[in-house]
Amino acid sequence: MGSPEPNGMRELKVDASNLYREETITDLRVATIRQLLPIKADGSPDPSRETLFFGQAQVMTTGGPLPIEAPLEARTLAEAIEEFPGAVRDAVAEVMEQVREYQRQAASRIVVPSAMPGNLPGVPGGGPGGKIHLG
Repeated sequence: MGSPEPNGMRELKVDASNLYREETITDLRVATIRQLLPIKADGSPDPSRETLFFGQAQVMTTGGPLPIEAPLEARTLAEAIEEFPGAVRDAVAEVMEQVREYQRQAASRIVVPSAMPGNLPGVPGGGPGGKIHLG
């Protein structure tokens, strides 16, 4: 009795021409740099492709730590270390702008009684209610 496969699982393949070995470099304080070294399917280095670098940091928020990752434009670890502060600072600024945009969108969806359908305060969709009229 076989179970149905989730969409796309039948096409799940490893791209053997795009393999990387990952090394993590940290200063044990704030900086973590992921160094992705291109390799061939047999595990040997692939000098035809560039090494990739990504900077990682955590920003403390009222909701807990927020992970930040930024690509580092570098060819060597020394360049990645130099690039790290600016790239992470830019990534944090981008995340903060996204948060402000989400807050603006959420604020525009708040329904106030005077804006409810039917223009009757407090009654969604209008309709009678609230006051007794004697004829």
